Amino acid sequence: MRVKVLGCSGAIAQGCRTTSFLLDDDVLVDAGTGVGDLALDDMLRIRHVLLTHSHLDHVASLPLMLDAVASRRLAAGLGPLQVHALPATIAALEAHVFNNVIWPNFAVIPNAQAPLMRFVPIQVGQIFTVAGKTVEALPAVHTVPAVGYAVAAPQGHWVFSGDTERNPAFWARVNDLPVAMLVIETAFSDRERDLARRSLHLAPSTLAAELDQIARRNAYPIYITHTKPAETGLIMEEIARFDAMPDGDSEARHDIRWLAAGMSFEL
Repeated sequence: MRVKVLGCSGAIAQGCRTTSFLLDDDVLVDAGTGVGDLALDDMLRIRHVLLTHSHLDHVASLPLMLDAVASRRLAAGLGPLQVHALPATIAALEAHVFNNVIWPNFAVIPNAQAPLMRFVPIQVGQIFTVAGKTVEALPAVHTVPAVGYAVAAPQGHWVFSGDTERNPAFWARVNDLPVAMLVIETAFSDRERDLARRSLHLAPSTLAAELDQIARRNAYPIYITHTKPAETGLIMEEIARFDAMPDGDSEARHDIRWLAAGMSFEL
C-alpha cells in the first residue's frame, strides 16, 4: 500500500497544507487543504474518504474537490463518493457545510437516488473494508467526536492517531496490532501546553507520556504530524530533548521522524 502525504500541518502558511493522506490512488484519509495539489485525474480516482472528525482543517477540501470533478464523475458513471465518518461528523457536515447555504448538498445532487456523495456512518472500534483495504476506526479524544484509523498493509498497519489528547484506549488497541508506521499529532509546543490541553491536542510533554505506553516488544517509526507552522521548529527541539537517552547518549529512545507534504511511503 502506498501512502502519500498531501498535507500534515496544523494550519496554513506558505508550503504548509492541512491534513490529508492518499492511500494508493483511491482512498483519502481526511480532506484538508493538501487535496488541492492533486490533479483533476487524481481526484477522479478517489472512491472513498475516511474522515477523522468535523474540524475545518480536516474537511475543507471535500466540498471543493466534489465540485471540481462533479461533471466528470457523472459523465463517467462512477457513482457516489463514499464518505465514511462518525454519525456526529456527518451531522455536522450536513448542518454546517452541505446545507445549501455554505455549499450545495451533494448528497442529493443530481438526485437522492444517484448522488455525487454518500455518507457512510461508522463507529469507534468498527472494522470495515474500502477499496480492498481493511480499516479499523480507533478511539480519539478531541473536542468533537473523533477517530483515528488503522489500515492493514502487507508490511503491517498504517496507524493514524487523528486529532487527540491523552488516549489510553488508543494504545490498548494499537499495542495489539502489527504496526508498520505510526502517524501521531503534536499540535503545540510545551510553551502552549495549556492551550493544547484545553483544545485536546498533544504537546511534546504529553506526547512523551503517550509514547511511554507503547509496549516494549513493539518498535516502529513514529511520524509527527499536525504541528502549527509557527511552532514547528520549537516542537521539534522539545521532542528531541525529551526523547534523548537519560545518560546523554546520542541515540534516541524512539524512532521519531517528521512528516512533510509530498512524502510517499510503501507499506
